[in-house]
Amino acid sequence: MIFGRVKPLDAILATAAKKSLHRSLGPFQLTMLGIGGIIGTGIFVLTAEAAQKAGPGMMLAFVIAGFVCAVAALCYAEMAAMVPVSGSAYTYSYAVMGELVAWMVGWALVLEYAIAAGAVSVGWSGYVVGLFQHLTGITIPKTFILGPIDGGLINIPAAIIALVVTWLLVLGTKESATVNAVLVAIKVAALTLFVVLALPVMNLQHFDPFAPLGFAGISAAAASIFFAYVGFDAVSTAAEETKNPQRNMPIGLIGSLGICTIFYMLVAAGVIGGVGAQPMLDSAGNALPTGSTELAAACSAIGDAKVVCSKEALAWTLREIGWPQVGNLIGLAAGLALPSVILMMMFGQTRIFFVMSRDGLLPSAFSRVHPKYKTPHVVTIMTGVFVSIFAALFPVGALADISNSGTLFAFAAVSIAVLVLRRTDPTRKRPFRTPAVMLVAPIAALGCVYLFFSLSVYTVSLFFGWAAVGLVVYFSYGYRKSNLGRGIIDTHETDADAPPLPVPPVD
Repeated sequence: MIFGRVKPLDAILATAAKKSLHRSLGPFQLTMLGIGGIIGTGIFVLTAEAAQKAGPGMMLAFVIAGFVCAVAALCYAEMAAMVPVSGSAYTYSYAVMGELVAWMVGWALVLEYAIAAGAVSVGWSGYVVGLFQHLTGITIPKTFILGPIDGGLINIPAAIIALVVTWLLVLGTKESATVNAVLVAIKVAALTLFVVLALPVMNLQHFDPFAPLGFAGISAAAASIFFAYVGFDAVSTAAEETKNPQRNMPIGLIGSLGICTIFYMLVAAGVIGGVGAQPMLDSAGNALPTGSTELAAACSAIGDAKVVCSKEALAWTLREIGWPQVGNLIGLAAGLALPSVILMMMFGQTRIFFVMSRDGLLPSAFSRVHPKYKTPHVVTIMTGVFVSIFAALFPVGALADISNSGTLFAFAAVSIAVLVLRRTDPTRKRPFRTPAVMLVAPIAALGCVYLFFSLSVYTVSLFFGWAAVGLVVYFSYGYRKSNLGRGIIDTHETDADAPPLPVPPVD
């Protein structure tokens, strides 16, 4: 039986037995860790997308996405505290719901990490190209800085940054905690400066109508900007190092998500109040789809004179309200900080493939480590090539939505896994227990499903197509080659063969 192939939790926990970590993190440290992990890419690159889908109502969309993240995070934290080993949601699912579900979660995480890396590469390109053009006065043809859907041919800067990060990962370069902290500080400072300059010139007339496309538009925007919150698992996975996790984990998770939601709403208010955020409509009064050739053509016709058309929404807003040099600084901050995000997402992707390969579900070449650099070079290069292709050809909004579909599926699976394990293994030691789990876990799962189906029909169809491909790969290879299916249970107590763990992911 496929569903009978459940990896023994005791075997998985043996991996962590020799990795006992000192409990030193309190609520303040956890909250700061969460803020550093959450704030970043999404708010920089998806504000224009949210405006096109919801108009000023994107402020409410941030609240909805943040709430779903909060309840999902509480479930994620229980699993992370119980199973503090490599593989994230893939490993949790393997221990609770069996190999097939674990495979599908791991397959979905490919969308979360690899496609998200492509989305960030495109976002980086928008800010860096905008900065270059405003500093030099040289206009680069759209043919070479936009993908075909956006009215260009190929996004060369996005492809290049993805390949550069791939090269760094093969060499084994990883960020230090100090560098990571500096980059987080740069992003937070840039967004704070934006809020300070944009809010005083707010025009309340720009908020009317607040929801031009109704609640459906707000839901669609919430599904897209869910991307802006991914990174909260930096807190969830720190349960092993937390003092009194039952008290401090909820404070850190809810506190960081709450602060980030308020911060995001202030940034959104600055954009809306400063330059307006009404969506572009067709002749019938319907919103033009984000990431479509129709929207690209409409924006080109008006000279990209609306924030919904901008590839660098925050920098563009500041230039429009009379702060061109500060707008350039925002572009510089994004240019400096976003490559680290691409690195972390691609690292996460390679690590998921590494663990799946080590379990026998993927060919052993995926877990092959370079003899000199000690990195999983085969899977890293393969991932980098695909990320580069996605970044070169697709718009940021489409990539972010596809990434969200994988993330939402994985989080829903973890939320269900928490409930299942409470029933099947109630006596298991839980350093952190999800509060009111019979209420929180179903809300988390349903919230993820709600946002999933609020994505575009194209995105949902693409996800199910990807899932179908995954099932073909599993039954043609993984089912037969699985270590567990062949009676091999590896514990990998020291994880000595795995690539080194990175610093917490920074969205």
